[in-house]
Amino acid sequence: MEALTPPPRTRVPFLSPTDRLVSLPSMPLVRARDGEDPRLKTAVRLGWRAGCLLVRFDARDDGCVATKVRRDDSLWEEDVFEVFLTPLDPPHAYFEFEINPLGTLFDAAILSPRLVRPTICLDVGWDCAGYRARVERREKSWSALLSIPLAPLCGGSIPPVWRANFFRVDRGAGRGPDEFSAWSPLHRDPVDFHDAKRFGTLVLERSSGPD
Repeated sequence: MEALTPPPRTRVPFLSPTDRLVSLPSMPLVRARDGEDPRLKTAVRLGWRAGCLLVRFDARDDGCVATKVRRDDSLWEEDVFEVFLTPLDPPHAYFEFEINPLGTLFDAAILSPRLVRPTICLDVGWDCAGYRARVERREKSWSALLSIPLAPLCGGSIPPVWRANFFRVDRGAGRGPDEFSAWSPLHRDPVDFHDAKRFGTLVLERSSGPD
């Protein structure tokens, strides 16, 4: 059996009030099931400031599939961007954040004692105070910027190292097959975003002043 590539690791720059996330280098999402190039490209950019992780998705698209407008609805059934994030290693508890093309938010806290889906416990009633996002839709593309406060996820002082993965679901809706993209590919089919063993690593660069 071919050995899996290790999950990725990246540094997250600290942003000044005037720094623009869109000007930073991007990380591509790959096809979640095998790490190959997806049909629809997605770029992710990361930064942090004022105690929040900023995640920007920019994606090519050939048609929007989104109807859900209620917070914490099952956004993954349609087009969506997703962030899985935790300060814990191993990631036996983590947090999930989603945004759809209509700007609808989802957040949940998840316990994963065995790091796989059959044993997870998902708390959709949990809300991250201060979590917000905005969406921009254009012809043949859509983008989203998520702002995720980190202190509620770690109970206080923000550690420099986090485990994470970033995902995109695109529903074909007759235009082609559904496509699942990831920062750290899962190397399994069907894909399972809740394979926490495949989370990558984020290292927050420190500012010269207080967080």
